[in-house]
Amino acid sequence: MQFARHLIAASLIALTTGCASGLNSVQEQELGYYRAQNLEVREKSPGAAAALGLLPGGGSFYGRAYGYGVANLLLWPVSIFWDPVSGYNAAESINYQATRAHVSRMKKSQMDALDTRLISEEIDPKHYALERRKIDEKFSNGY
Repeated sequence: MQFARHLIAASLIALTTGCASGLNSVQEQELGYYRAQNLEVREKSPGAAAALGLLPGGGSFYGRAYGYGVANLLLWPVSIFWDPVSGYNAAESINYQATRAHVSRMKKSQMDALDTRLISEEIDPKHYALERRKIDEKFSNGY
């Protein structure tokens, strides 16, 4: 009876901690576009995260999901069924967020430089509009 309670408790924890949801289809497409444009920032390796998921809580800890890491540590070795996937998804999510921030900073920097050129009258409004369109297209996420 006591074992059954522990098994039920462990199952409930496993179901509630499970896998990180990863990226939705729009985010995957956006990250794919940034990868194709060589704009991706890789803070974490999804492959390493998946491999570390075979260790007690390793994938979750690597993916900065410390609460899940503790739960997966306590549920090891059963957690090896979901922690590699959870770690992989967490690494992809971290890379996506880092890439979005990087791209946003790059676009802002280029737009600020362009604005400065217009204000200092290095370029006329027509060329400003053309250059602005180029920058917008470069960082448009492929949409």
